Amino acid sequence: MSQQLQHDVLVIGSGAAGLSLALNLPSHLRIAVLSKGDLANGSTFWAQGGVAAVLDDTDTVQSHVEDTLNAGGGLCHEDAVRFTVEHSREAIQWLIDQGVPFTRDEHASVDDGGFEFHLTREGGHSHRRIIHAADATGAAIFKTLLDQARQRPNIELLEQRVAVDLITERRLGLDGERCLGAYVLNRASGEVDTFGARFTVLATGGAAKVYLYTSNPDGACGDGIAMAWRAGCRVANLEFNQFHPTCLYHPQAKSFLITEALRGEGGLLRLPNGERFMERFDPRAELGPRDIVARAIDHEMKRLGVDCVYLDISHKPAEFVKSHFPTVYERCLTFGIDITRQPIPVVPAAHYTCGGVMIDQDGRTDVPGLYAIGETSFTGLHGANRMASNSLLECFVYGRSAAADIVAQLDQVEMPRALPCWDASQVTDSDEDVIIAHNWDELRRFMWDYVGIVRTSKRLQRAEHRVRLLLDEIDEFYSNYKVSRDLIELRNLAQVAELMIHSAMQRKESRGLHYTLDYPGMLPEALDTILQPPTFSD
Repeated sequence: MSQQLQHDVLVIGSGAAGLSLALNLPSHLRIAVLSKGDLANGSTFWAQGGVAAVLDDTDTVQSHVEDTLNAGGGLCHEDAVRFTVEHSREAIQWLIDQGVPFTRDEHASVDDGGFEFHLTREGGHSHRRIIHAADATGAAIFKTLLDQARQRPNIELLEQRVAVDLITERRLGLDGERCLGAYVLNRASGEVDTFGARFTVLATGGAAKVYLYTSNPDGACGDGIAMAWRAGCRVANLEFNQFHPTCLYHPQAKSFLITEALRGEGGLLRLPNGERFMERFDPRAELGPRDIVARAIDHEMKRLGVDCVYLDISHKPAEFVKSHFPTVYERCLTFGIDITRQPIPVVPAAHYTCGGVMIDQDGRTDVPGLYAIGETSFTGLHGANRMASNSLLECFVYGRSAAADIVAQLDQVEMPRALPCWDASQVTDSDEDVIIAHNWDELRRFMWDYVGIVRTSKRLQRAEHRVRLLLDEIDEFYSNYKVSRDLIELRNLAQVAELMIHSAMQRKESRGLHYTLDYPGMLPEALDTILQPPTFSD
């Protein structure tokens, strides 16, 4: 039997953004945090590099703002950048207060006013401002926040719960636009439960799974973006998908990212013959922004017809490499690669969704009662190209600001009345799941081929035609068969793929992460690509 549940705040997503918001809410509120798999399945756990913030006395807010604006290809919203950076120190202090074990600087003299934690530098940054926990920062942050959440009796952590769709007043045929909760598949029971909530928060991460090769875990399917779109929210700048330049290339290595900090500490990119090549593409060489480095690697691989290039840090002392990059060292060693002696084979892979659901500085979307934070959202911080380690910072800053906004509204919003249950009376169990698997594979392949690192108008037209056919097939399947995680994810991913394609077709220039051979120049005016959802129909 399906269940009816009620919470003050429903948080869909259990990563850095979702947990930060939940932990910044008062302890008298009843909060549900949903994970569609195991709690540690999100992108936060796998983040290696760290969190960018102004922490050292030699660094300034203005410097961090300018670096971000420069990396963003003219499309960053300066107010969002400044808001994020100005709140960076207090966000990091909050993490330290929670107990995150950031790596300490053994040479720092705290008595003389020095900063006690080690800071590294990554591409696009003019200062060392990346605070980290060795090369497993995401895991350290996630474990700490999860431990804190488990100690809060008002926070329910629910695994194996897949959000199907948001419940809005408009969806129910009522007067008003407010979000009232969500329908959620309980994978254990196979039933779709009804979650009513005074406030609903989308913290579901990005949509890099739309590509064949990605550094992201399997759950990065754009769920929050697709659900928000169907609920009536605008989305922006979904043509800007960041490809991380350096993912491990090995037949048995699935989605393992080689942290950018390795280049920040002197790692060099080389061709198979050992020759360096980045100086030909950018004066900053290996420390250039990710779009330039990824495009350079893609160019060299295609020019030479090779499967990968190589990232080499073997010229550094072995103990330095092992102490700074223990996770990368151990992981590569399992594949027979000793990075203290050998270069690492690497390729670009889809990594981060810079666009998303449009929000304000309090995380509010176009739909009252609905918030979006983290990679699901579009704040204006990243512009046309996200600068390294700004994304985790965004999670904490906007998670805290959204929590404060919810608190400010508590007296004005009542718990929604009993909501209609999910209607599964007209559907049957599927005996055609092979269709889902086939469509999933087709979608990710044509997105990689046609909407990847380098694009053309013809490729985008082909992608648009194919995604439209897929969406029709998926809609028919969705209408006739019981929902499953695979079907829900495919439906969402296809929807977000269409939004990415339409966004890319609208941009008649090359800017940041969007590079097209038909419009190689940059237009004089930088404008966001904003898509408005059609009139709601059930």
